Amino acid sequence: MPVQSLIATIQRQDEAARFLAWTGDFDLDRGDHCEDVHLASGDALEGFAGDASGGTFFFCGQGGEERPVLYADSGGQAALIAVGLAELLRLLLVAPWWRGCRTFTAEESRTLSAEYLADIPDLVARRDRTAAALGLEPPPEEHVLARLREVAVEVGRSVVLVYTPEDRPYAPLFTG
Repeated sequence: MPVQSLIATIQRQDEAARFLAWTGDFDLDRGDHCEDVHLASGDALEGFAGDASGGTFFFCGQGGEERPVLYADSGGQAALIAVGLAELLRLLLVAPWWRGCRTFTAEESRTLSAEYLADIPDLVARRDRTAAALGLEPPPEEHVLARLREVAVEVGRSVVLVYTPEDRPYAPLFTG
């Protein structure tokens, strides 16, 4: 029996797609980036989802959903944020406020989490239903933030997104 892709699973699961689009600001219908960009390495770049503010999630290199995921915002900043779609979805499930975690600390995340919970009191129950629908186990928040820091600051330091018309690199989204 073939393994179903996570993208196809999200597309079939309305509640999961709504949760990811609203809470995670991750919409599979927004994969077109507003600017002409490429990777400095020359590797392939494929936009597959976006957020409400014009940011785009890209797969980097050749392959399937296991490829590294780069996020570029509409303000000219970018970072590698996950290695594979499953890792990205775990980040979105556990810490949908990840963009605000500039220092990757538990204290910072607690503050952002409290804001989300004030707006979405049933966040944890909805997250758990979404995770189950996608066949994912949400890891502890501290692990997700540590992995985001590792990928964005260490693993992804050589992954540079370039604004093609000016041959200008995007600024790092995180500085470590």
